[in-house]
Amino acid sequence: MYKVVSLFCGCGGADCGILGGFDFNDKYYERLPYELVYATDINKKAIATHKANFKTDNLVCKDICETESAEIPDHNILVGGFPCQSFSTVNPTKDPFDERANLYKQMARIAKDKQPEICIAENVKGLMTLHGGEILRRVRAAFDEAGYDTYYRLINAADYGVPQRRERMIMVCVRKDLQKEYIFPEKTNEGNWVPLSAAVHKLAIEEQKYYFSERAVQGMKNAKNNMKRGLAQSLDAPCLTVTSHLAKVSLNSRDPVLLVDSDKEIYRRFTPREAARIQSFPDTFIFEGTEADAYRQIGNAIPPVMFWHIAKAVSDLLDGIDG
Repeated sequence: MYKVVSLFCGCGGADCGILGGFDFNDKYYERLPYELVYATDINKKAIATHKANFKTDNLVCKDICETESAEIPDHNILVGGFPCQSFSTVNPTKDPFDERANLYKQMARIAKDKQPEICIAENVKGLMTLHGGEILRRVRAAFDEAGYDTYYRLINAADYGVPQRRERMIMVCVRKDLQKEYIFPEKTNEGNWVPLSAAVHKLAIEEQKYYFSERAVQGMKNAKNNMKRGLAQSLDAPCLTVTSHLAKVSLNSRDPVLLVDSDKEIYRRFTPREAARIQSFPDTFIFEGTEADAYRQIGNAIPPVMFWHIAKAVSDLLDGIDG
């Protein structure tokens, strides 16, 4: 079993994917040869959810900047979806070099000190393009200095069986002395995307709290410049990207919603479980805290099914070395 350390673990989307052994959309994703030996995040509520789903003795709620490398056990794989708000193309005015953006340096620091065979990083696609690619160059340089060759690609989760069009940059760093190239997994669902109906089993539900008021609908219709926002999703295609703002979804935003009745103009937001399925979490996954907490955790997560394919290719690479 390869030992895994998970930084910025959140509720555990990446950890669910890398471990495997779960069902999603009537398909079983086999258990992969990994053992989670340490996971950490600064968010207490996300840590509570992680604890409810994973048996990890070393689950730590702490600022990574205050975590010494010596506190972290030896491992083979270092995983880190470092916070990405500063790299988002949704808000390009945000300082991409602020303290939060520099958290990739903490992951590179731990990689340099602990020297795992592989590091896997995930971030928004803005990391690849903002400031002419300067941010990506800095990240790659940090891992190069730590002793790693980096391989990166823009991945659309929909190409790997997730019912959501979610583009993320995946970077796999291979320790230089291994002299191995990481090969990204072939797309399993290109041209055959899983539709939203895999996550939303029926449009109309009883709970009224998920429905938008008539006033909200009229507000959308009367928006300036006829900007009729309400991004009603087709059940026959993957959903647009869900975000951490799911609890505050508005009909005047770019958030995906459901049109329950076109004649009566009835819209609703996704339930937490539907949102979790859109991200490809199995229905057995538990979310602790309030619904708002669950929405934030889900929207910030790495889709488990997509990450399973990334992790499977990593284990194939390592098996080839060991073999």
